[in-house]
Amino acid sequence: MKHDEIEGFADFVDRALMVPDPELWGWGQVHRTALSIAELAVEAGRRTLDAAGVEPSEVDALVLCSTRFPAEIAAHGTLIASVLQGLGLGPVPVTGVTLNRCANLLVGLQTAAALVAGGRQRTVLVITADRVAAESERLTEFALFSDGAAACLVTEPVAGAPESYEWVADASALDPATLGTVTEISADLARVANERLFAEAGLGVDVIDGLLHNNIYLPVVTIKEVQAGFRLSQLETSNIARVGHCFAADPLINLADRRSAGGVREGGLYLLASSVSGFRVCVLLRAGSAAPSIS
Repeated sequence: MKHDEIEGFADFVDRALMVPDPELWGWGQVHRTALSIAELAVEAGRRTLDAAGVEPSEVDALVLCSTRFPAEIAAHGTLIASVLQGLGLGPVPVTGVTLNRCANLLVGLQTAAALVAGGRQRTVLVITADRVAAESERLTEFALFSDGAAACLVTEPVAGAPESYEWVADASALDPATLGTVTEISADLARVANERLFAEAGLGVDVIDGLLHNNIYLPVVTIKEVQAGFRLSQLETSNIARVGHCFAADPLINLADRRSAGGVREGGLYLLASSVSGFRVCVLLRAGSAAPSIS
């Protein structure tokens, strides 16, 4: 639905003293679903397995990410069972990732990559799924939220795997003092994470073909990422208006959409990044298959 069809949108803009200019903020479409978190996770996981040509029996572990798992302990088991059964997975180990807010997916990817690189698992399915609990929660001072999910496989090298990427490096930066400042995105933390990432990779920010970040308001993304050292031409902002902010799923959705549009070159370097208050995490990928890889 269009942004101005969200219940209470006009009142929200007035209260927040925001200039009512969709092009300025990147207001466009938001996506709403009646599916539960488990159903969203199953749908994303199925599409990923089908696209990769991987059978459920080949998956060794599941990393499930969400900003809102059930509060009741008994419901945790029900959620896991629903996702495993819905995907046709066996009794594989499941790791839940939730405390990193809209950086959950990238932390989940780091977890999966560590399992594969350490020889604990060969093929790990990573899924992130979220939806707003109430329609009023779509409206925030930093983004318009969409319901959504995304998934990928983190594996040992697979020759000729479709839409695969080599894991080059990853890094994060955290400031405990600002973790509770909900609307503050720090360019300083992005710079620290960049320094760590590029030191590990032996590369510079200038060689990055594309930065795939969270779909928060356009001026916030632009200012903060440029302050962190990126060029405007490296930013991928088209999905801010087209997709909205799908919680932690944005970087992966943005990479997949860029690839579908023909914007990913073989051997190109693509940086998935998420910033939330007090925390920045990033994963650098090279288009093409190597170990460990994601697809």
